[in-house]
Amino acid sequence: MSKGGSWIRPYNRRMINAAHVLLFSANPAADRAFFLDTLQLPHVDVGHGWLIFKLPPSEVAVHPIDPDTTAAADGTMPASLYLMCEDVGETIARLQAQHVTCSPVKTEQWGKVTLVSLPSGAKIGLYEPTHPTAHGL
Repeated sequence: MSKGGSWIRPYNRRMINAAHVLLFSANPAADRAFFLDTLQLPHVDVGHGWLIFKLPPSEVAVHPIDPDTTAAADGTMPASLYLMCEDVGETIARLQAQHVTCSPVKTEQWGKVTLVSLPSGAKIGLYEPTHPTAHGL
């Protein structure tokens, strides 16, 4: 209870209303251009060329960590970005038409996966899930 009365929590308000993913890049300008021009993600410009991109509906999965992996200096856990699609072969063809390099598709228990090379040389995952997804809940 606050000094002025009781706290009222709106019925439909969730504790968490979004996620903000941080990607660390050796060439942020080039990788931002990839998200802007190649993936054509909507964005806001917060100034000085700093773009924040809207992502499609998302989900998070917590996996066990390799004992040799260490957390970041600030204690945050390591993370990987995997974008999801309905047809990985079709999506790869569209990316390759824009001169984007993708690794050969591997079939895993959880889906068909490729790695997409960003202009900086870093890679992000892209996969067609075969497991139930949570992003539409």
